Amino acid sequence: MPRITGIVKPHEAFPGVARLDRAINGWTNRRALGPLADAALSRLSTAADHSVLWAGTALGIAATGRRGREAALRGYGSLLVSSLLANVVGKTVFGGERPSLEPLPLWRRLADPPTSPSFPSGHSASAAAFVTGVATVWPALGLALAPLAGAVMYSRLHTGSHWFSDVAAGAALGAGVALVGRALVPGRAERGPDVPAGPPAVVPALDDGVGLFVVVNPAAGSGRLLKEDPLVALREGLPRAVVHVLSEDDDLRRLFDDAAADGARALGISGGDGTVSTAAAAARAHDLPLAVFPGGTLNHFARAADLTSMGATVAAVRTGSGVTIDVADLEVDGDDSPPRTVLNTFSAGVYPELVTEREKHEHRLGKWPAAVLAAARVLRRAHRVRMAVDGHDGEYWSLFAGVNRYYPQSLAPVERRRLDDGVLDVRTARAERRASRLRTFLEVAAGDTGTRLARRVPGVRRHLVVDATAVPSLELRFPARGAVVGPDGPDGGASSGVASAPPVVLAHDGETLALDGAAGAGPVTVRLTMRHGAVRLYAPSDPTAG
Repeated sequence: MPRITGIVKPHEAFPGVARLDRAINGWTNRRALGPLADAALSRLSTAADHSVLWAGTALGIAATGRRGREAALRGYGSLLVSSLLANVVGKTVFGGERPSLEPLPLWRRLADPPTSPSFPSGHSASAAAFVTGVATVWPALGLALAPLAGAVMYSRLHTGSHWFSDVAAGAALGAGVALVGRALVPGRAERGPDVPAGPPAVVPALDDGVGLFVVVNPAAGSGRLLKEDPLVALREGLPRAVVHVLSEDDDLRRLFDDAAADGARALGISGGDGTVSTAAAAARAHDLPLAVFPGGTLNHFARAADLTSMGATVAAVRTGSGVTIDVADLEVDGDDSPPRTVLNTFSAGVYPELVTEREKHEHRLGKWPAAVLAAARVLRRAHRVRMAVDGHDGEYWSLFAGVNRYYPQSLAPVERRRLDDGVLDVRTARAERRASRLRTFLEVAAGDTGTRLARRVPGVRRHLVVDATAVPSLELRFPARGAVVGPDGPDGGASSGVASAPPVVLAHDGETLALDGAAGAGPVTVRLTMRHGAVRLYAPSDPTAG
């Protein structure tokens, strides 16, 4: 296989680095540690191939509890980004030949020596990124893992796989990625003191689950790492609760209505955010408290309520700990069904696609890298949506409305800190001239940093009107579905010719609603209204207790 040597070879560009590399390489080759150490370093270096070593370590850390899960996600997310930068970008741009294996004894060489470009070391970047990422959440554990990362880095020298400059650059890259990630996406401890999700609510303490009716969606959480079994948690923690396992033929809302008619004192749900919103609507209708067991893949709502495990919900139900939270009503003109209850977010335009694409990769890459990838993919094919937002007519790339305030303050926020703000957090991106896609990418990909950068880029800041408002209600009016519009050109401007307006897709709590009525149908009005303190939720009312 031919070697790819890149555009700039570090050894040719910096003679001093080349001399240092040759000196350290020679010293390493002459250093005899013994057969056992040589074999151990070779096995360790191989175990770190494709980050298998760190993936296993992340699983072990995640199993220790909530702090461990956050540390594992931070470490592995940092690893994925640094690996991408080192192995795809760095090796392509810099390249360079690897050290000669001729002076090295055969038993110290890897069974399958690497043939990819040398600079920088991907193994070193991954090791440093993972351990630094873990340390930003759990410093003592990061310190304990540091010798393992150092051994992986040294193994790349001991087996003749890399020059010292490759290892040093990889380590610096990995640590830098983890620290930048911490600055862009702060951890829970950095977001403020522990406070309840809302004001305390009066909810009955259901010892052993007497009076609780719970529906478990077995299809939820299929892509979740270390998924808890809700049936086991309920059987052990709330053995006298009535549990129904949802099947394809079940009507979820009817199940809750029947349970309320039969005298249930509280309603419970284990599933994704879409099923949770249905349960919340039933709880509102019957004035019953709601118990949410985090059984989905990402559990946006449960995390916002500080329900990070099945045990947290079980404890709240048994002790009668609850908070009052906000929801929103979604109404569509011409739809005779009752208003839909929205727990998390409502969106139109490119945002539903961005969220869908981001969540495909979020569990592997982490939120910020997944947002960058989603923005790059989705914005290439995005269409503007013609609508009036609270009477302001225009063409919009995206509209996002969060139930309560969301962070960061960009077009694609990812989290909220309270569930009782009493406002809809609305972000809109209105297209006006060229370069809108570029600014939209910056806003989505880099959060607050991207927003500040976009405002400074000449030729970009004038071409997209980005608004953020907090309002008690929102009204959208969409034109007739048979209307014609000018299609987007590749740069985001209008090109010649006309085309039928593509169907408008609205999204709320992971569910979608298409406004694709027959051609010539009249305009459609959509209303979103805040309902302050509408639901009583079992949740920690004092997160610092216990």
